[in-house]
Amino acid sequence: MTERAVPARRDAIRAEYLDEEIEAAEAEGLENDQAVLSVRVPAALAETLKARAAEEHVPTSALIRRILVRAVREGTKPVLTVEQVEEIARRVMRESA
Repeated sequence: MTERAVPARRDAIRAEYLDEEIEAAEAEGLENDQAVLSVRVPAALAETLKARAAEEHVPTSALIRRILVRAVREGTKPVLTVEQVEEIARRVMRESA
């Protein structure tokens, strides 16, 4: 593949992916009972979300929906367990002695 063909192929793949994402969202909307939410966020966060969506070549709403679904599915799991924190503290105490 030539150097010129690579960006064109990448753009074609991205366009195809975007079309599939839009089709999936439309199908999901028809299959599921969906609601529209209106949420106020800081302007900086809105710009960050828009930029990230543009980088991923997906609509901003699709990106936000994906983020929300992941957050709800994963819940609020702690980054470290109590046992892990205690082990780190013991290790620090041993190494500093």
